[in-house]
Amino acid sequence: MTSRILTAAVMAVLALASPSFAHEGHDHGTPPPTVSAQAAPRAEAQSALFELVAVARGNALEIHLDRFDTNEPVVGATVEIDTPAGPATAAAVGDLYRLEADWVRQPGAHDLIATVTSGTDVDFLTTTLTIPETPAPVVAAGGGWLVGSALATEVREALSVDLKDRLSRNDPALLTVGALGFALGILAMALLRRRVLLAAGTATALVLLFGWSLALAHEGHDHGTLPAAMPMAAAGAAGSRDLAQRLPDGAVFVPKPSQRILAIRTVKTAPADHRRSVEMPGRVIPDPNASGYVQSSVAGRLSPPPGGFPRLGSKVEAGDVLAYVSSAIQTIDQSDLQQRLSELDQAISIAEQRVRRSETLVRSGAVAKTTLDETRIELQGLRDRRAAIDQVQVKPEPLVASVSGVVAAANAVAGQMAESNAVVFYIVDPARLWVEALAYGSSGAFSAASATGAGTEGLSLRFEGAGFADRAQALPVQFSVEGGAKGLRLGQMLTVLAETEETQTGVALPRTSVLRGSNGQDIVFLHTGAERFEPREVRVQPLDAERVLVAAGIEAGSRVVTEGAELLNQIR
Repeated sequence: MTSRILTAAVMAVLALASPSFAHEGHDHGTPPPTVSAQAAPRAEAQSALFELVAVARGNALEIHLDRFDTNEPVVGATVEIDTPAGPATAAAVGDLYRLEADWVRQPGAHDLIATVTSGTDVDFLTTTLTIPETPAPVVAAGGGWLVGSALATEVREALSVDLKDRLSRNDPALLTVGALGFALGILAMALLRRRVLLAAGTATALVLLFGWSLALAHEGHDHGTLPAAMPMAAAGAAGSRDLAQRLPDGAVFVPKPSQRILAIRTVKTAPADHRRSVEMPGRVIPDPNASGYVQSSVAGRLSPPPGGFPRLGSKVEAGDVLAYVSSAIQTIDQSDLQQRLSELDQAISIAEQRVRRSETLVRSGAVAKTTLDETRIELQGLRDRRAAIDQVQVKPEPLVASVSGVVAAANAVAGQMAESNAVVFYIVDPARLWVEALAYGSSGAFSAASATGAGTEGLSLRFEGAGFADRAQALPVQFSVEGGAKGLRLGQMLTVLAETEETQTGVALPRTSVLRGSNGQDIVFLHTGAERFEPREVRVQPLDAERVLVAAGIEAGSRVVTEGAELLNQIR
C-alpha cells in the first residue's frame, strides 16, 4: 500500500512537470536557420559587379564567384583574400576557386576581404565566415541520453548558476515546486515507518529533480544547450554535403554547385515603355508569289514521266515535267477525226496535181510563177493540218511545274483518269511562307508582329496587308515570315502577337521566366540572396513571341531568374 502511494506521488509530479516543456509563450531556443542544417559553414558578399560565396570545407575555403546581374560564373579571375592567417591568392579550379586554410577549423567569426580582378573589372567584397563550435558527442543508451563528461560538467554548472539566480530572485515557480516537494516529503514520512525512511527520501529527491525541470521552463527562459546539441551533432556529420531544398517560408535554398548544374541565369529588371500587343489566332499559308498548282487542261489518263512521279516533299524546278495526260478519244470523236482526215487527204491529192500542172505550164510560159508558189503554199498547209490531227491522237499533254519549290500535295497515280482543271500537284516554296491572322475589334494596322506555336520558336513577322471584308466577324490580316520559316507547315495554327501604336510601362521578361504556381497564379523567382530564391506572384501581359510584360508584382532592380526557373520550381 505504501509503495503505491509513493508511486502515485511521483507520477503526479511527472504529470505536473512534463507539460512545462511545451507551454505557450516560452522561448525554446533560436529559430531554425534559413539555410539547410546539412549545409557547410558559408558566407556571402555582393557588390554591383560580383557575387561571392565562401564555403568552409575540410581544411580549405571554396569560393564561388558569379556576375551579380546574370549569375553567370566568373572564370579566370584573380581572387586575393585577406584572411586571419594573412593575405592569400585562391587557385582557380574550373569555375571554382580554392584556398588552403587551416584556420577554417577554428570556431568563431573570421573576417574576410576579397579583391576580385576579372579583365578590366576590379572590386572589393567583405564578409564574415562563422565557424560553429564543435558539439560534444551524444550517445543513446538504456532508453535515454548519456552526455559526455565535458557536456555534463557544463550542464551541472549551468543548473547550479541558474538555481542560485532563481533563489536570489525568489522565483515563484521554484518556490512553488519546492513547497510541493516539501509537502510530499512530510506526507511520505507520515505514511511510512522508519524502515522505509530511505525510500521516502528517494521519492523526495525525485520530486525536487522534476521541480527543477518545471522551474527551467518558465516564461521567457532559455532551455540551455543540451537539446540543441543533438541537431548540431547531426549537422556536423552531414556538413560535407550541400543539398538544395525548399525552406519553410516557401523560398528555395540552392547551393552554388547546384546552380552551376541547373544553369541558373538572372536578369536585373528595369521598367520601360513598350508597345501594346494584340493577340490573334493565325495559320500558315503559302506566299501567293511562290506557290502554284499543276492542272490538266484536258481530261485524260495520267502517265508518269521518265523517273516516275515526284514524291511528296521532293524539290522541283520551274519547267520540270511532272506527269503526262493522254487524251481519251471517244468513238464519235474518232469518226469525226477519220472524216476530217479523209477530206484532208483528198484536198492534199488535188493540191499535188495542181502543183505538177502548174510546174509544166510555168516552163512553157503559159502560167505565171506566182501561181505555182501559191499552189505550193496551199499544199503545205494541208499537210500541216493532217500532221496536227495525227498528233492529237497519239501525243500526251505534259504537266510542268509552274514554280520552283517542293511538292506539298500530289494526286497522281499511273492510269488515273484526270478531269479537266483537276489539281494534280501543289508546289510551295518552304522558304517563303505567310501567316494569316484574324483581328477581332482592331483596325488591322500593325507596325510589327511575331508568332509562336507548338514546336516552333519565336517567328518575326512583317505586316503585308489587311482585308477589307470581315471573315467570321474578324478582319483577315496577312504577315510574311522573316528570317526563314524552318519547321513550319501549311495550315499550322499559330498565336500572332502584333504591336499597336499604344504604349504601356512594365518589365519585359522572357516567357520562360513566368511559371504557373500551385494556386494557378503566374509566378517568377527572385534571386534575393547568393543561394536563396523566392517565388513572387506577378501579373503579366503578352508582349511578343519570346517575351511577356510584367505589369505588377516586382520592383525595379530585382534579379529575376530567366533560365532554370522550371527546375527551381520542382525543388522540394
